[in-house]
Amino acid sequence: MRVGLFVTCVNDTLHPGTGRAVVTLLERLGVRVGFPAEQSCCGQPLFNTGYRRRTEPLLLRHAAAFRDYDHIVTPSASCAAMVREHYPRIAARAAAEGRGGRESAALAEAAASVVPRTYELTEFLLDVLGVTDVGAYFPHTVTYHPTCHGLRALRLGDRPRRLLEHVRGLELRELAGAEECCGFGGTFAVKNAAVSAAMGADKARAIGDTGARAVCAVDNSCLLHIGGTLARAGSRVRPLHIAQILASTDGSVP
Repeated sequence: MRVGLFVTCVNDTLHPGTGRAVVTLLERLGVRVGFPAEQSCCGQPLFNTGYRRRTEPLLLRHAAAFRDYDHIVTPSASCAAMVREHYPRIAARAAAEGRGGRESAALAEAAASVVPRTYELTEFLLDVLGVTDVGAYFPHTVTYHPTCHGLRALRLGDRPRRLLEHVRGLELRELAGAEECCGFGGTFAVKNAAVSAAMGADKARAIGDTGARAVCAVDNSCLLHIGGTLARAGSRVRPLHIAQILASTDGSVP
């Protein structure tokens, strides 16, 4: 089995440790991981801002970069949802606009080639590898925030929790209002800054009330927003991607 790591822009630029954690974790489970250097942005910022046509070259590039892999795994529910939900819509729109047969066919073929092979990390662990105990050790109190794309777009359900519950030493604390959005929402945080900040403050208070040492999620973009809000409030709670916890075997906080 050859797996291609789709690391995403946020992780590559701001959280490279998450990508390394995914490789450590998957290789420990016997998976051969590759990293195609040709990968780029999935196009979500352009798509969500309304520049749909400008997303098309990124769709084609993404499919070309990962054409030789059995599965595509990403530590981002947000970017996985972009590929699985919106790539087919981009191709369908091109066809509906009556653009050249070759152009729309190339987009449809590219979308169809990556959609069924794309998995968010926790999906891949449970649905493809069939594991819940990944051999992790993390003797700390942790609370889990289900991100919007993971919860509502990918419908991850209890997959992340099931993995966390099998981590030796980890105490999982319940988060009040867990399913409420943290307020990030990508460009939403820019266009609606006051609302975003208020939602983030509510989430930070709920996290603080758990008494947990760390808050984890399947999207570092949301953790950036949550972490910034916690830091400004003087909280010492650490935001951690779930991959960093699952990759841990010595119990240290990254």
